[in-house]
Amino acid sequence: MFLKMRSILPLIAVFVLLVSCSEYQKVLKNEDIKPKYDMAEKFYDEGDYKRAKRLYEQIAPKYVGKPQGERVMFFFADCYFKTGDYYLAGYQFERFIKSYPRSDKIQEASFFGAKSYYQLSPRYSLDQTDTDKALAKLQTFINTYPESEYFEEANTMAKELTTKKEKKQLEIAKQFNKLGKFNYPILISAITALDNFISDNPGSVYREEALYYRIEATTNLALNSTENRKQERLQEALDSYNTLVRYFPESQFKKDADDLSDKIQKELSAYTVSDTSTTK
Repeated sequence: MFLKMRSILPLIAVFVLLVSCSEYQKVLKNEDIKPKYDMAEKFYDEGDYKRAKRLYEQIAPKYVGKPQGERVMFFFADCYFKTGDYYLAGYQFERFIKSYPRSDKIQEASFFGAKSYYQLSPRYSLDQTDTDKALAKLQTFINTYPESEYFEEANTMAKELTTKKEKKQLEIAKQFNKLGKFNYPILISAITALDNFISDNPGSVYREEALYYRIEATTNLALNSTENRKQERLQEALDSYNTLVRYFPESQFKKDADDLSDKIQKELSAYTVSDTSTTK
């Protein structure tokens, strides 16, 4: 009897699925919005967001201005989010916020709208438009809802995106530095980019790395400068070294930085001897 039931159960499951699909297709084609609304709610509650989304898509415009409109629009946006369609999720959450600014769901919509753009943020080497948008929305959320249950997660995402943008900025400066080894005037652009990074991101996890590459860039520029600029630039390179060891005495770049410092001081010592000779 037990084995017989086991063989029947899959057939029952298939039958129920076919009936459900048939009913779903029938409601989709029906012009009456009430059955669509009821079935969308049912699918949403069951976690079938893909089918719920199709139904909400059909009925959302027809519920604008009606008491159920707020609920429909929020669940519609949430279905996009839960099915990974983050562009449309972000857009629909924005519409919800504009349409229902006093909703009980406004905090949740603000968070998941921001998280939609967070999900769209690409790797650091690509265009960061979506990253900027996500950061702006996350910051607005953090400032507006400091007591929210989503506050810590929003902070974590914002820090991650900030770090990503910092990495892009640093990599651009490093690329200038790399090119400058073959075209020394480009080193001036590398130094400017590194200065901007250090100034703009005082708490960055990449600050130590930026300070090291500034030593490298200023040293290479100094060593390949004309005589009338060389001493001044060597001193700037030595100042860069001193800044690194002051802030990061145990720096991971310490050995390479020390090697560069030795070169700088060897070159500077020639000017010291020259100045002494001139004084005598």
